Amino acid sequence: MTVEVSARRRRDIVDALRRGAVPANGLDALAVGLDRFTSTLDEELDRVAGGGSVFKAVRGEYGAGKTFLTRWLGERAKRRGFAVAEVQVSELETPLHRMETVYRRLVEQLTTEQFAPSALRPVLDGWIFALEEDVLAAGTVAETDADGLDRAVGELLERRLADISRSTPGFAAALRGYRAAIASGDQVTAGGLAAWLGGQPHVAATARRAAGVKGDLDHFGALSFLQGLLTVLRDSGHPGLLLVLDEVETLQRVRSDARDKALNALRQLVDDIYAGRFPGLFLLITGTPAFFDGQQGVQRLAPLAQRLATDFGPEPRWDNPRATQLRLPGFTEAALVQLGIRVREIYGSDRVTDVVGDDYLAELARAVAGRLGGQVGVAPRVYLKKLVADIFDRVDQFADWNPREHYALTLRSDELTEVERNAASADDVDLTL
Repeated sequence: MTVEVSARRRRDIVDALRRGAVPANGLDALAVGLDRFTSTLDEELDRVAGGGSVFKAVRGEYGAGKTFLTRWLGERAKRRGFAVAEVQVSELETPLHRMETVYRRLVEQLTTEQFAPSALRPVLDGWIFALEEDVLAAGTVAETDADGLDRAVGELLERRLADISRSTPGFAAALRGYRAAIASGDQVTAGGLAAWLGGQPHVAATARRAAGVKGDLDHFGALSFLQGLLTVLRDSGHPGLLLVLDEVETLQRVRSDARDKALNALRQLVDDIYAGRFPGLFLLITGTPAFFDGQQGVQRLAPLAQRLATDFGPEPRWDNPRATQLRLPGFTEAALVQLGIRVREIYGSDRVTDVVGDDYLAELARAVAGRLGGQVGVAPRVYLKKLVADIFDRVDQFADWNPREHYALTLRSDELTEVERNAASADDVDLTL
C-alpha cells in the first residue's frame, strides 16, 4: 500500500512519533485495523450533519488505541466541516457530574479545520458574518445601507435565536451583546461576553451588564448552553460537533457519591441525545472494559447499563459497528508490523526501506512486546518511538550504520508511561537485538 500524504504531514507525523506522541494530523495514514469501522462512522457523521445526533462508546484496554481512534475520527469529522472537542474526564479538574465544568473544557478545547483551540471567537465571528451574508443574499438591503443592514441583521438574529431564547435566554442575550460589542468596536466587552458564553467564571461585571446577563453557569444551564452552541455552529457553517469524553473509567476511582452523580449525568446526556435535544451532536465516550462491565462503573446504574448494553461474541471480527459500543481488541504483532511498514513508507527514505526490512520490523515488534510482558497492546507507542528515533533516523543519516550490527534496544523507566512501566515490571531494562 502506498501512503498518499503531503511532505509537511510526513514531517509532522514522523516528528510526533519520534517524540512518542500521537500525531496531530495525518492519522488516516496510520489507521491500521480501523477499516471495519470506517463506513459506519462516516454514515453516523453524515446523520449528525443532517440534523441528527449520535452516541457511541468505545471500549478497550490501555494501549488498545482508543485515543488514536477518537483523533482519527476527529480528523474525518473536521474534513466534513465539524467542530471537534476532546475533554479528559478527571475527578478534580473535569468531574462529569458538574456539566458546567465539562462545557467549559469543551469550549476551551473547541477546534475546527481552520482554527486551533479555543475556536469559540472565530466561530462567533463566523456566525455574525453568516448573518450578514444571508441578509445581503436576500436582496432586501443594500450593502451600502449600514443602518438598514444592521437592523436587518438584528431581525434575522432574533429569528435565529427564537428557540435559544425560550430555553436559554441568557445565552441569547449574551450573543446579542457580543454582536453589539463587535459592531461598536468594544473588544473588551466582546471578549468578556465570549468568555461568559464559554462558561468561564468570574467574568467582569461590566461585560455582563452590557448584555443584561447575571451569574455564572451551573450544571443544568450547561446543557442549555450546549444547545445554543450547536445552533451557533450550524449557523456559522459547521454542521455538527464531535465531543469526545475520554477516560471515563476514572469515575471508578472517585467517591461513591460523586461516582453515582456522574453516572446519572451521563445517563441524562445519553437520554437527551436519543430524545433529539442536541441536533448536530456526536458524543463519543471511551473507557476500559472494566468500566463498562464492572460493578464500580456503568453496571452500578442499571438504567445506564441498559442503554449501553452490547452483546460481544468471542470473535471481534463479527462485532457490529452500528452497536452502541465499539470494541477495540488491541494490537496483534502482525498489526504492529503493518504499522511499522506504514511508518517506513511515510518516512520516505530509500536507504531506510532497503536496510530495515519487514523481517527486522517483525523482530523489533516481538522484542518490544515481549519485554512489556507480552502485552502487544501496550507496545505501539514505544515500538514506533524506537523505530523512528533510534533506527530510521540513524539509518538515514549514517551510510555505514546497520541496526543488526550497531543497535542495542534499551527500555528505560523514565521514557515509559505508568502503564508501560507496569507491563515491563522493571525499572531499567536492556534488551539487545
